[in-house]
Amino acid sequence: QVQLVESGGGLVQAGGSLRLSCAASGRTSSSYAMAWFRQAPGKERELVAAISWSGANTYYLDSVKGRFSISRDNAKNTVYLQMNSLKPEDTSVYCCAASPAGSGTVYRIRYEYRYWGQGTQVTVSS
Repeated sequence: QVQLVESGGGLVQAGGSLRLSCAASGRTSSSYAMAWFRQAPGKERELVAAISWSGANTYYLDSVKGRFSISRDNAKNTVYLQMNSLKPEDTSVYCCAASPAGSGTVYRIRYEYRYWGQGTQVTVSS
């Protein structure tokens, strides 16, 4: 089992920045692909960014490309999401997810992720 705990959410004005963190604990000795999803009220959960265990491969939702950056520190069992130039439409609950995977694997479908955090609220005011 792997437990995921997110932090770093909050209220920010449009154009501002936030950095989300997701700390993993438990059976973290294996390699894991990780990702950030978000879900706004009344909308489906969507994949925002994903990263392979090695960090060499990443994926971004089109609407966040050039504004968000995903990274990880395997020594700290932590994945980060740096969010810049935030927009009101980025308002959502952001959850991190993880699943065992090969070193270079990135998963793009939510059902491929086995472990989920509880989420952290990000609110962007206009």
